[in-house]
Amino acid sequence: MFLSERYVIIGRMARPRQFDPDEVIDRSMREFWARGYRDTSVDDLVEATGMQPGSLYNAFPGGKRGLFLKALDRYSKLVVPEKLGALEEAGAGLAELRGYFDGLVDDLSTPEGRMGCLMVNSTVELAAEDSEVGTIVRSHMQRLERNAERALRNARRRGEIAAQADPRAKAAQLMATGMGLMVVGKTDPGRKVLETIVEAAFADLG
Repeated sequence: MFLSERYVIIGRMARPRQFDPDEVIDRSMREFWARGYRDTSVDDLVEATGMQPGSLYNAFPGGKRGLFLKALDRYSKLVVPEKLGALEEAGAGLAELRGYFDGLVDDLSTPEGRMGCLMVNSTVELAAEDSEVGTIVRSHMQRLERNAERALRNARRRGEIAAQADPRAKAAQLMATGMGLMVVGKTDPGRKVLETIVEAAFADLG
């Protein structure tokens, strides 16, 4: 629990206890991830972090929105690499690209996984009206596409996919499919539906 509003008395002097900014951001990130930006109130953040509103605003300029932007940055640095896994490695190929999509299906087949991706959720909720959020999520999509394109170029060079395949165009298509998959997955359509979407996306690579 964060107790920045309570005090430790030393002699006749009082000082606020310290809090861990990274842990505050982590807990806030999970609130935004589960509820969305609009449906996460300052009271929700206070309860999640143990901080008082005044302390949150003092520690994180911009208040709720400022904390949300830090949460997106935290998500990009900690959660996205975990989701991408081996796909971010320089030698990734078709197996790693398909593994990324199979991982999405696995996640979306669980209640926790159906929270989706904070970046995708933020795209749907805010990107059209908040230019800073739009810039962040576009950067995220470019990152996904770069990794997918590199994997497809490696796969084409190794003969894992057809020689006429266009890695750049196919990467953009696959990652758009991935975003759609995460949106559809929120409705819990069943694993078979999700697997069919993925199979169709990869069908023309043979």
